[in-house]
Amino acid sequence: MSQIRTALKTYFGFDAFLEGQEEAVHSVIEERLDTVVIMPTGSGKSLCYQLTAMLLDGVTLVISPLIALMKDQVDALEARGLPATFINSSLSLEEMTERMQSMRDGSYKLVYVAPERFRNNYFMDLLKRVEVSMVAVDEAHCISQWGHDFRPDYLRLKHVLQEFAGTRVMALTATATAEVREDIIANLGLGQEGRNAPSIFVFGFARPNLSIKVSRAASHDVKLEHTLDAVRNYRTGIVYCSTRKNVERVFKLLDKEGLQVGFYHGGMSDGEREETQNKFMEKKVPVVVATNAFGMGVDRDDLRFIVHWDIPGSLEAYYQEIGRAGRDGEDAFCDLLYNYADVKTQEFFIEGANPMKETIEETLKVIRKRCSHGPANMSVSDWAANIHSTNNEMAVQTAMYILERAGLIVREVESGSRTRMIDVLTDAPMEPLREQFVVMGNKRQRDRARLQAMLDYVDTRDCRHNYILNYFGEPGQSLSCDTCDICVPFVSETARPPDEKEWEVIQKILSCVARLSDRFGKTRIAQVLIGSKAKPVVSANLHEHRTYGLLSGYPENYVKALIDELVRDGSISVSRGEYPLLKITPRGKEVAWQNEVPRLDFPDLNKASRGASKRGRVTAEHVDYDPLLFEKLRVWRNGICRTRGIPAYLVLADKSLRAIAAAQPDSFAELEQIWGLGANKLKQFGDDILAIVDEH
Repeated sequence: MSQIRTALKTYFGFDAFLEGQEEAVHSVIEERLDTVVIMPTGSGKSLCYQLTAMLLDGVTLVISPLIALMKDQVDALEARGLPATFINSSLSLEEMTERMQSMRDGSYKLVYVAPERFRNNYFMDLLKRVEVSMVAVDEAHCISQWGHDFRPDYLRLKHVLQEFAGTRVMALTATATAEVREDIIANLGLGQEGRNAPSIFVFGFARPNLSIKVSRAASHDVKLEHTLDAVRNYRTGIVYCSTRKNVERVFKLLDKEGLQVGFYHGGMSDGEREETQNKFMEKKVPVVVATNAFGMGVDRDDLRFIVHWDIPGSLEAYYQEIGRAGRDGEDAFCDLLYNYADVKTQEFFIEGANPMKETIEETLKVIRKRCSHGPANMSVSDWAANIHSTNNEMAVQTAMYILERAGLIVREVESGSRTRMIDVLTDAPMEPLREQFVVMGNKRQRDRARLQAMLDYVDTRDCRHNYILNYFGEPGQSLSCDTCDICVPFVSETARPPDEKEWEVIQKILSCVARLSDRFGKTRIAQVLIGSKAKPVVSANLHEHRTYGLLSGYPENYVKALIDELVRDGSISVSRGEYPLLKITPRGKEVAWQNEVPRLDFPDLNKASRGASKRGRVTAEHVDYDPLLFEKLRVWRNGICRTRGIPAYLVLADKSLRAIAAAQPDSFAELEQIWGLGANKLKQFGDDILAIVDEH
């Protein structure tokens, strides 16, 4: 232990280890065991193998998934005067040959490579002439079929390690549940083929310096308010979005506010992404709006906030992303802006990453037909246009990947293009594909379970920090903390107790929710309270309910905003599922009887009234619209055109349909604000349009 601590000071200049680091190093050095290290982002897991490499004879191979990550780590090690390098496709043949020669001569203690490097016969021959003291598998969740970034070459590592029977293995990842840990151990062959069972260390998931909260956000306007608050109060941070479209939308909104901000997503060129990351890392830009592609290698110690504009697909992704804040140990703020509609995006991603058996089979059938006389050059979009079992282009792309992995097709991607040259292997057996069906079915269930765990986290009424610790297998020491919105509710500076008139409004809302408990969502509850004559209200006989019209005269958006506040307060709960339903909670019953006094951020009634009565005509020229809803409206419109034999513009132009898909109105009052919808068209088509929007 003394030798290890001395080496820490000598090589890295640190006087003490962070939690878990010393135990992991000792396991490999003194106990000579394979080791699995689970430590979250920012907890110093890379030092575990870097220090171990300096203490062992020979060279340590570090298997890393990203070229940028390799470069960042090697640059940091070289800055400390430590002998490290990387060998990857970014190098010229001359540079690669030179580094391999130096590796054979013993010039390096750490050599970073991608898992694909082990396909290279020359490299494998070189390793036979080198003393490999340890193999460190970084981002080891990639080896799990349930992990974030499934890479086929990670699965080959088990066979590669059989070539190094006496070599120690250290597998490391930031976020791995017990199931993923079991996958990592099994797929690396640890505890098999004469290897002892590995030591497992789970440390560092407690991050009490992170203040974490979930904010229910009914609209993009509410999300923007929360985001602006975070930027203005904490100044330096990352805003994570699920899609490229949202990244660009949020960037424009923040840029319009005069804020200094960058953006980053996978649709940008390599040069553009590198420029954004460099500006951020060099502290030239304080805020970046990004997809989760902006992550590995981002090690800026002064990040004071993380905002999630959209819900992530898993707690693993969420905790890894918020873990990039507060790495200096100082306080940082993390806000997840939750709207159930955003869950649909994650469900879309799950479908795309886990296509159904029917989609895979249909994709193979289409490829065989198209390639019957030789290879075909087509973009993924063109291939997807011929697949009818899904409208998810991502699912078709994944289906092709599965078919290639099963040995049924071969693909060649043209550089700088989305075009794929595909050919069929006519004599290939079908058994590997049947095996893939089983794998994909299991993976789909696991991905859905991970999303469900994320939704459970959103809805939990227990300490959020303890929820996370229990999820990752590091139980908390107490049942409460002082840095989450459950244990210490985050109340805005403008929140206050209700006055006499507002008490009456709150009681009416809670009465309606209680009497219609678990049957309707926020929009329908609000419509009942204001006395709406919308078709869904009347068809469900809600116009005869005793709470109907209790808040007639109040704007619908005001009532909805108050419902959101009562959800935040814990007086109303929202169910999960395709249709989120409202239910009064035990606290809500106490509030209804005025035994508990809520502090709410009351919306401006005058502003809400003006918004309802003076809203301008809605067009599709300055707003984003929902493409799926637009398509449903277009199919409905075209059906009327065919039935009546009239052109589309006599029903509704595409411009109007896009405006409807953007505004998503739920009443005639809102519908009449749409461009192109006069009184006559409202009378003819209003009920149909509202029904389509409501169902969507």
